[in-house]
Amino acid sequence: MTTPYNQITTDYDYVIIGAGPGGLQLGYFLQKAQRNYLILEANSGSGSFFKTFPRHRKLISTNKVYTGFDDPELNMRFDWNSLLSDNEELLFKNFSKQYFADADELLRYFTSYANYYRLNIKYETQVVRVTKNGRFRIIDHKGIKYSCRCLIVATGLWESYLPPIPGIELAERYAEVSIDPNDFINQTVLIIGKGNSGFETADNLISTAALIHVASPNPVKLAWKTHFVGHLRAVNNNFIDTYQLKTQNGVLDCTIEKIERRGKKFRVLLTYTHANGQKAELFYDRVIACTGFRFNDSIFDESCRPELVIDGRLPAQTSEWESTNVKDLYMAGTLMQMRDYKKTASGFMKGFRYNLRSLHLIFEQKYHGNDLPYRTVEATIQGLADAMLERINRSSALWQQFGFLCDLIVLLDDGQHARYYEELPVDFVHDTALGQNQAYYMVTLEFGETVEDPLSIQRDPDPRKGEDSKFLHPVIRYYSGPNLISEHHITEDLYSDWTNHELHVQPFLEFLIRLNQTVAV
Repeated sequence: MTTPYNQITTDYDYVIIGAGPGGLQLGYFLQKAQRNYLILEANSGSGSFFKTFPRHRKLISTNKVYTGFDDPELNMRFDWNSLLSDNEELLFKNFSKQYFADADELLRYFTSYANYYRLNIKYETQVVRVTKNGRFRIIDHKGIKYSCRCLIVATGLWESYLPPIPGIELAERYAEVSIDPNDFINQTVLIIGKGNSGFETADNLISTAALIHVASPNPVKLAWKTHFVGHLRAVNNNFIDTYQLKTQNGVLDCTIEKIERRGKKFRVLLTYTHANGQKAELFYDRVIACTGFRFNDSIFDESCRPELVIDGRLPAQTSEWESTNVKDLYMAGTLMQMRDYKKTASGFMKGFRYNLRSLHLIFEQKYHGNDLPYRTVEATIQGLADAMLERINRSSALWQQFGFLCDLIVLLDDGQHARYYEELPVDFVHDTALGQNQAYYMVTLEFGETVEDPLSIQRDPDPRKGEDSKFLHPVIRYYSGPNLISEHHITEDLYSDWTNHELHVQPFLEFLIRLNQTVAV
């Protein structure tokens, strides 16, 4: 059972640092399992990151209230802001009807979620030190000590990341720069960083700044081209029009070599990326660094400081989201994105909510002796096909975490039955005993590789050429131990409805029949 934090108990099985969406979601699962846990939150409420960010207060996570579906599972494919729960009243659409909601509405949602489930959160408790000697020892700002078997860090990325540019300390930071366009009237502005924060800032200044340059070494990556929601979203790319239609602004692919003051101006030396080494000297009134965030590891003693990767921005993690160098130290929420960095959605609520469901099941297996849940299905061709197609056509986890989470179907030795596991990380299957089974299927949803314009793709309607599909579509792979034996792609569908017998079901059945004959031989 959970222990209310106003009692004197400070010894827990699980301590979560941070009551943002990651901490709330994992707290929900631990609460439902009646585990002994505590969430420590430095601020007076949940989700404090969103009190400041995004700076201009408009979320870019979509809130699609009307889908045409009555199925809650299908609706979660298009709901990017709700945490998982057993109460449909705790869906974000009940807190806002805006497609791009205000950040303050998300804060209200987090508060309602935490209060409804009476999650065991101790607010206004800042962790100042973490050590480990067998168990983790945590000290807060009042000197109160806590201990736990498993420590989960759900603090998010809140410290500004600054690239190693000489003079970068002279730049204003996204987290602190004025958001009043009138403070930039007739000024020339350099924005470093081509992510959403950079273009969000640029869009805000279009009407007042004399000139705006947005710069980084690499070209802009558009989310609608890459399918990664963290790349530049359409809602933030109005600025590109002002560049390409010649209204004084520019998007520069360049390496900034140095920033220095020259009187009231900033002198910026740069080398263009695509101009045979051409260099330039440019002057600006303002320089703003919109270069993202990094993990802050300052609370950790040397006995348990996690290894950092990706330019020191994220903790290194195993396929169980455990620190690679500190046993029983796990990451939750946006920190989980290290495993699929800039590929799928683990950095966002719509993705990590499913990761956390999987992590909780891993905890149950690893620390409480409970097998990973599965259901038994008939190992006939039709039985396997029906089970996989039902999930393909409904699952929101496979939809949101495409290519990262999978369903696993293990064929049993009796030849009559199979175990059907849902929503496991692909790498976790390969890294554990699950991937040593002699006969199993892995089911994912995946995008095909696109090198051409994604708005101008030549499609082949032949249902037996599903491997050429470019849009999101099901992929079924058959393994023996670590060896991939065969795979089948179910051809893409405009409505993502893979129930058409001729286009989807029959080619899939034929694949299973051929595979069964081959394996039997």
